[in-house]
Amino acid sequence: MKPEQAERFFIEELFGQSREKGRASLAPLDLVDKLTGDASTRRYYRLFTADASYVVCLDNPQQDTTQPHPFVSKQEFLSRLGVRVPAVYDAQLAKGYILEEDLGDETFLAHLATVRDAAQERELYTRVVDQLLVLHRLAREEVQKSGLFDLKFDLEKLMQEMDFTFKFFFTHFLKFTDEQKVARLRAEIEVLCRRLASQPMVLTHRDFHSRNIMVKNGELIFIDFQDARLGIPQYDLVSLLEDCYYEITPENRDFLKRRYFEK
Repeated sequence: MKPEQAERFFIEELFGQSREKGRASLAPLDLVDKLTGDASTRRYYRLFTADASYVVCLDNPQQDTTQPHPFVSKQEFLSRLGVRVPAVYDAQLAKGYILEEDLGDETFLAHLATVRDAAQERELYTRVVDQLLVLHRLAREEVQKSGLFDLKFDLEKLMQEMDFTFKFFFTHFLKFTDEQKVARLRAEIEVLCRRLASQPMVLTHRDFHSRNIMVKNGELIFIDFQDARLGIPQYDLVSLLEDCYYEITPENRDFLKRRYFEK
């Protein structure tokens, strides 16, 4: 039996158990369709019944299920506090099985292809920024009490990201090899990172751009939040407004910055 076929049987069995628990439609399962995965070990399948569809994520089994799961635990926390993330209907973490809401295939990036003018672009991005504010306004006490977000953008983490830039942008892409100049520049950047690490922090998404927002029936839904951590709010805002996948008009970028900081 091919591995993928065995995996499909595995999914069908676990989905049957979800139905028995009342977590999914009782209608017969019509189709199991494998989806393109992300850059991880996770595999995704879309399941169709006569009256509903779902997405199943198969991840590495969690050995100690008494510990918070990086996705499921954060999903429950964010959803409870009003951040729109995909619903989780059922999970068997010891088997790596998570039954999720089907968000469809339309990313915010794909939705932007329908934009007619700068005014419509501004309207769409205003909704995203306002929804990002919901995340950033979560009470620090609630975030800390959850025990899910011990990591933050401290000096060490910020410098790790800067060193990534030095390695791949300066050394590999620009072929820049003057070690003394690099060392001086790194010292200047460390001063900036030390300042940033001392600023008040909020809960940040960590990877916030147009491909990590889904559009479903007009709703905007945040995905790939499992690496969320404390950080300065500008981190997510820059990630959104300086998106490498889509260029916002300069006027709208300025408007959205003002809107964020005013709110």
